[in-house]
Amino acid sequence: MSDTDRLRKVIDDAFEHGGHDTREAIEAVDAVLDMLDRGEVRIAEPAGSDPDGAARWTVNQWCKRAVLLSFRQRSMDTIEVGPFEYRDKVPLKRGYEQAGVRVVPPAVVRHGAYVEAGAVLMPSYVNIGAWVGRGTMVDTWATVGSCAQIGRNAHLAGGVGIGGVLEPPGARPVIVEDDAFLGSRCVVTEGVIVERGAVIGPGVRLTGSVPIIDVTGSEPVTYKGRVPAGSVVLPGTRPKQFPAGEYHLSCALIVGRRSASTDTKTSLNDALREHGVGQ
Repeated sequence: MSDTDRLRKVIDDAFEHGGHDTREAIEAVDAVLDMLDRGEVRIAEPAGSDPDGAARWTVNQWCKRAVLLSFRQRSMDTIEVGPFEYRDKVPLKRGYEQAGVRVVPPAVVRHGAYVEAGAVLMPSYVNIGAWVGRGTMVDTWATVGSCAQIGRNAHLAGGVGIGGVLEPPGARPVIVEDDAFLGSRCVVTEGVIVERGAVIGPGVRLTGSVPIIDVTGSEPVTYKGRVPAGSVVLPGTRPKQFPAGEYHLSCALIVGRRSASTDTKTSLNDALREHGVGQ
């Protein structure tokens, strides 16, 4: 049995049958969180695509269980950072110089999150279990929730909120794939996948139940929980009849596709302007 298989067995047994406070379980949880912190394992990983082109990801449930067990095992501790004082169960990530990551004060990353060399963190927050790829910018006041997976060369603009998904352990976290661009104040929660190269306009709200409607053809095509690769998405509304009358609920509208001329270095405004919706 490999070391990873042994850790998985200890974690699963402790989570399912109790005994989370045994020395073996505590050491296993610490080892898994260190592996997550170094990027040796991750909460979810790409596993190809479905016949319809939808991205397929595998959730490593046992790694999520390790994170959840750590909250039961650890006591509160005081953390001092210069003049600031915190009280928490999770230490802060360290070693940015060796990791090759730029971190602008007062950005915060919790131990157990992996940030790949070449990523840039403006004053932002990255929670435990998250994965952030190289070349990605996490801009000012953006939040990367627990276990969220952010690909390479992506951009989370100011105030973007990427929700955390810890429970149930088998639930897919929020995933933003390579080269995606999320505009200011976007919110993505409930395990939504933003596929490679998608451009999400400012203020879009995506949840597992919010319809994502492709309006580029003669008939609308509706997706839920998935933004297809290369889509250009804006906030929209749709009418719904209630006993008290007709009201409009939020949705997201796919208004075009990112073209070869709108490469990863093109600004969000340029990508939207190409489809006649420049901000």
